Amino acid sequence: MLKLPERQANPSVAKMVSAEPLKAGRPETIASMETTHFDVVVIGGGITGAYTAMDAALRGLRVALLEKGDFASGTSSKSSKMIHGGLRYIEQGNLPLVRHSLLERQRLRRNAPHLVQRLPFMFPVLSQGGAIDPRLAKGFEALLWTYDLAGGWREGILHKSLSKNEVIARCPTLKPEMIKKGLLYYDARADDARLTLAIARTAAFHGAKILNYAQVTDVIREQGKVSGVKATVDGRELTVSASSVVVATGAWLRDWTGAGEGVETPNIRPAKGVHVALPWSKIRNDCTVTIPVPGRTRRATLTRWGDISLLGTTDEDYTGSLDDVHCTREELDFLLEGARVALNVDITADDVLGSIAGCRPLIAPPGGKTMEVKRNHEIRVDDDGLITVVGGKLTTSRHMAEQTVDATMKVLDRKGKCRTKKAYVLGGAGYDASSSEATGGLAAHLSGRYGMEAMHVSAILAENPELARPIVAGHPYIEAEIVYAARHEMARTVDDILSRRTRLRLYARDASSEAAPRVAQLLQEELGLSAEETAEQVQQYQDSASQEKSILMGAGK
Repeated sequence: MLKLPERQANPSVAKMVSAEPLKAGRPETIASMETTHFDVVVIGGGITGAYTAMDAALRGLRVALLEKGDFASGTSSKSSKMIHGGLRYIEQGNLPLVRHSLLERQRLRRNAPHLVQRLPFMFPVLSQGGAIDPRLAKGFEALLWTYDLAGGWREGILHKSLSKNEVIARCPTLKPEMIKKGLLYYDARADDARLTLAIARTAAFHGAKILNYAQVTDVIREQGKVSGVKATVDGRELTVSASSVVVATGAWLRDWTGAGEGVETPNIRPAKGVHVALPWSKIRNDCTVTIPVPGRTRRATLTRWGDISLLGTTDEDYTGSLDDVHCTREELDFLLEGARVALNVDITADDVLGSIAGCRPLIAPPGGKTMEVKRNHEIRVDDDGLITVVGGKLTTSRHMAEQTVDATMKVLDRKGKCRTKKAYVLGGAGYDASSSEATGGLAAHLSGRYGMEAMHVSAILAENPELARPIVAGHPYIEAEIVYAARHEMARTVDDILSRRTRLRLYARDASSEAAPRVAQLLQEELGLSAEETAEQVQQYQDSASQEKSILMGAGK
């Protein structure tokens, strides 16, 4: 049935599109945190904490969100960047998780269309040693039918079989003599760091006070009930008063829980995953390609991001420092071996442009393989009112936040329905990818990163056309984005810009180090940093990138 055009603007869209960019002044936020009694303080600025703050703010609560580093600086910038149901969860028999993940995937596609895009997944069926054994191909296709029926159909397109030539067309570097046919299905992807930041900023848009570089050191209790937190902010202690506290620190719950004495805490088992960036010209894939890894049951993937192909991931127990996780030479060789088996390309360690490593916050006792652990989440409410949420995955973060705020409302003895199922993320309301990105160029680049907020970045460019210079030659990020990130996205360091506001550290690690002084110069002008602070930031970034490369190449620890 034909739907007639609306006579008036859609109010849910109109209220989310502002002529002025969101203001997030740090001094004002700190002052507010010192003088306001909040309904809830959320500890942790990853995807779960950000969505919890947004949900709580939409229910009318006074919310404070504190993150010890930068938003998404932990696992939420180092994931596989997949918004998916997870075929292997069907293999585990966890169909409810798959069904719910696919529903949440579609909600993210609706609410953040500029950041969450449809992604085709291809499984080549090889004659031997393939990601799928030819003898099991029919059984695997049954899994895909189950996946589609569980919710994959919401993409509007079902899985399909591919001929040998179709497989080669989608990834010409696959060894043709090994290919029998292929299977293709659809999921979604997102720049995890930008998605997390956008959700945190949306929480602020709805009234939450959000602050990065604010490390919570203690949970305050009065008369046996939580009453706030203490945090270190800009070198001094800050006390934030609140009626409830949510701990959403992911894998870091292993090291600090904030729980009172005698409280039994969950078994947190960090599982390390790594990805490496390769030149797309080496792979030439137009979709995510699943490849076998010799001697392992887990499959690796190659996903295209512009002129980069990301190869990952591993899934192993990790017991080291969660603040110092790196891809090692052993892990790199493991991934490259899989790529060389499947591809007609001699990929070496020298081809690698960058790497990331992060830890999944699994809830499980020691023993067994981490990849066999179910990705369910857990929410605990202690007698003193402390609420803890852990586990889950990027795709189900909104649902985790909903249940966490439900628990918070009970602690507060308040009522209010969740509103995030249809709540747009900043930049998403009114966005149309087909029209916004059709003509390509700088406008499409900005649109795909900022959505309807792209006009605020282009306004900076209009004021100073010289800021159209690329941060790193050959990559689309421009200097105007640095200025915007400092003014309106709470970026405070060179690493914030190069690792998360852009992904240049991952896509061009060495070149990003060379660009660090110019990034620091622009931050100095925007944030009023001293020459000493600026020089220190540059040195810290370059030293960190150098250490990352050293470990990756096998020369470091």
